[in-house]
Amino acid sequence: MDDAKTTWYHGTRADLGVGDLIVPGHPSNFGSRKAARHVYMSATLDAAIWGAELAAGDGAQRIYIVEPTGPFEDDPNLTDKRFPGNPTRSFRSRHPLRILGELAHWTGHAPARLAEMRAFLAGLEPSQADPLDD
Repeated sequence: MDDAKTTWYHGTRADLGVGDLIVPGHPSNFGSRKAARHVYMSATLDAAIWGAELAAGDGAQRIYIVEPTGPFEDDPNLTDKRFPGNPTRSFRSRHPLRILGELAHWTGHAPARLAEMRAFLAGLEPSQADPLDD
């Protein structure tokens, strides 16, 4: 993957601005909601939309265009440890993500599809829903 040509996205409910850093240490959105040691980004808009739609909290759903500030790796929550390959092109880093902009217009998943995903996540045991954080 040519990182210089990749557009990176991060979906959230956090109200941030251009130049702000998204840093590790915030509670995860799933499972026991322990403090995450990583920040997450995706090279697909669809994965970022899921991130925004499923993020904890009541704030507006947001998708930021970000750049990594340090090394990153495949997100094991969405790769071979749980699913084959990396179809969502999702990655994680222990280094902050810098916000370059916000995607103002995007279309979320259909309400029925979103309800299916929420039901699936609610049906997981907490240990299954906890992010892999090795």
